[in-house]
Amino acid sequence: MNAAQRTVIENCAIATVDAADTEYPSGHLVLAGNRIESVGPGAAPAGLAGVVRRIDATGHLATPGLVNTHHHFYQWLTRGLATDHNLFDWLVALYPTWARIDEPMVHAAAQGSLATLARGGVTTAIDHHYIYPRGSGDLSGAIIRAARDMGVRFTLARGSMDRGESDGGLPPDFAVETLDGALAGTEETIDRYHDASFDAMTQVAAAPCSPFSISTELLRQGGELARRKGVRMHTHGSETVEEEKWCHELFGMGPTDYFESTGWLGDDVWMAHCVHMNDADIAAFARTGTGVAHCPSSNARLAAGIARVPDMLAAGVPVGLGVDGSASNESGELHTELRNALLINRLGAHREAALTARQALRLGTYGGAQVLGRATQIGSLEAGKLADLVLWRLDTLAHASIADPVAALVLGAAAPVTASFVDGRQIVTDGRLTTVDEDAIARSTRESARRLARLRPSGG
Repeated sequence: MNAAQRTVIENCAIATVDAADTEYPSGHLVLAGNRIESVGPGAAPAGLAGVVRRIDATGHLATPGLVNTHHHFYQWLTRGLATDHNLFDWLVALYPTWARIDEPMVHAAAQGSLATLARGGVTTAIDHHYIYPRGSGDLSGAIIRAARDMGVRFTLARGSMDRGESDGGLPPDFAVETLDGALAGTEETIDRYHDASFDAMTQVAAAPCSPFSISTELLRQGGELARRKGVRMHTHGSETVEEEKWCHELFGMGPTDYFESTGWLGDDVWMAHCVHMNDADIAAFARTGTGVAHCPSSNARLAAGIARVPDMLAAGVPVGLGVDGSASNESGELHTELRNALLINRLGAHREAALTARQALRLGTYGGAQVLGRATQIGSLEAGKLADLVLWRLDTLAHASIADPVAALVLGAAAPVTASFVDGRQIVTDGRLTTVDEDAIARSTRESARRLARLRPSGG
């Protein structure tokens, strides 16, 4: 879109999710090129030049696009397996299958994951991909290609594992890399794909998988590589009681202290899950600005527990939402995580005071932007920010009797997405993707899942 071309959106409720949580019962947005030019109450300013499109958004709520801060796209091909397992048993059951993925499978899985995210209002996504079996092809390139074709803003968290079964890890030996190979692969991916510009559509983070699948040297040197290259750092942390026990047995300390000892706390770091955090852990995250990707549905699916999100927020820890891999969250959707985050956290110690609907929306938008280091660019509807936004339809049977549009979005049924814009480009219209063929993706993912199932070891 030419910078002089404008799209005007009017007559919608607006939740800006800015610092003051400004909302308008009926307002307007003006998009100029890939930026938000203005947002405010009532009609758009008169006499705007270069208006190529006007949208009457009566009956809709406009919000920032949702930001997904943790996912494993390849797991789209193994949904519905190991449904009654905890994390460690689930990993042991599925690693032998995952270790047989290849480039065409990974591309199909990324398409399926991204399509589902985008249809549900996600405008920025990450994929933490950490399995690179030998001879499997260009997996990072396949994932990034899928995101570019979809039109979603994207971060590839280039993962790695170097602790296989023979070294006491969980993954099969042929699914892990060497220390040098993992570091070289990560650096090559950063050099090839990372874009540090304000309106970047593709970024890369360094993301060794988890304490029980990587060596201390991979964690330490991976962090040093990330900081030398100026990219963010991501890993799993404090997900289960079993992980905490593992860390104490292997390293003589809990996960947070272990991460700090290897340089893995800081405002350029975010961790997935962080379910089992004590007061000292939360204080360390707050002191260092380390972010958290909260994955409520996956945590419940794997019986990991309830993360202390209210306490993290009170301490000043940046917190966003994540779907997690679709083999532990089969819906693959982030908009349902707004509701689940609120409901699950109210089962914890803070009960009804745990989270409000507006805090849940903030987790899924501005909180995610903070965690990804992009809060100056996305995550709220403000003039000068990138034009990543969603129009949710709230005037149908499912929501029409709920007067508060934010409560309708968070607590009600999953709201239809009438329009989703990324970088000023509309990628969803009336719940359908405009950039790719959804039906073709469905066929491709089904065929890839069946092919992978045929490769699954007997008894797997």
